[in-house]
Amino acid sequence: MRAMPAVPATVAGALRRAAGTAASRLRSAASRLRAAGWAIAAAILLPAASHAQNTHILMISGLGGDPEYTESFHGWLSRFADAATEKYGVPAERIVYLGEDPELDPTRIRARSTADNIRTAFADLAGAMASADELVVLLAGHGTFSNEAARFNIPGPDLTASELAVLLAPLGDRRITFVNTASASGPFIEALSGPNRTIITATRSGRERNTTRFGLHFVDAFAEDGADVNKDSRVSMLEAFGYALQEVAREYESDRRLLTEHAMLDDNGDGEGSREPDELEGDGALASTVFLTSLGGAAGDVAATPELRALYEEKAAIEARIADLRRIKERMSQERYEDELEALLVELALKNREIRAAGGGV
Repeated sequence: MRAMPAVPATVAGALRRAAGTAASRLRSAASRLRAAGWAIAAAILLPAASHAQNTHILMISGLGGDPEYTESFHGWLSRFADAATEKYGVPAERIVYLGEDPELDPTRIRARSTADNIRTAFADLAGAMASADELVVLLAGHGTFSNEAARFNIPGPDLTASELAVLLAPLGDRRITFVNTASASGPFIEALSGPNRTIITATRSGRERNTTRFGLHFVDAFAEDGADVNKDSRVSMLEAFGYALQEVAREYESDRRLLTEHAMLDDNGDGEGSREPDELEGDGALASTVFLTSLGGAAGDVAATPELRALYEEKAAIEARIADLRRIKERMSQERYEDELEALLVELALKNREIRAAGGGV
């Protein structure tokens, strides 16, 4: 990555303040929820969480350009897969990894990350996923932007953002989180944005072409401790985004370099990303409810009896009502909002009690 001039102390201070904004907004939102009755609901045995959805993960490592980058991208994706399996109970069978060099890890990398293999992987997922399941796509590599088209660099012909949009279409209205950690990834937001989709890019435009560090810290949000802002023993995509923003800025400031990557998040379908999302208004509401999950927790698919699956569906419906309430908060009186939120949180806690009684994991 190209070295940049040292920054003055005043600029460094401004960078530090900007870096903490996303995390500060998350802490503020969590505080407002607690004030509205979260503590009461938590006291009624509100568990860490199990969702009606199973998470499927597709990881794609593109061209490294030199062995250092190839190994680095493989390391990021391997750590993400390990965290998904070991911390969040996602079975390894639901994690597909396509890499530049399968020989780096023949037991983990399913095939080379060519355009044909990527198309096959998306087609297979569309056929295998249940209607309530969720997909997380994580790209690690380099990107380019030319002739008004953003591309992800892979062995053989690259894939453009518009081509990837076509591959997502057969998944219908399933919830999808698409994270492109490559350089020049900003245009992927406009191309992929849509209902039930969280799109995260490492840059805000196709003209930020330097190698990015966002992917490393995004993975750290799940693999390490420190990103769980609201202390509910899980990390949402919104929390991971805020954590990565903060750590990227911290790294650039420590190295006394100007920030050359500005990650963005879009989850309201308007095709415009936000650098400072707020889960209670604008972008962030959907991302705050997306986690790496497996029915029955660490037990994976085994514990998902029909009774338990139905309870998870009911729980997901309550959580959707909570998300809807948050989105219309500004149109309500504070008293009414707090009363309705408290009632929903109590309802959620009681549903969690039913899930545990039926043998569900947390």
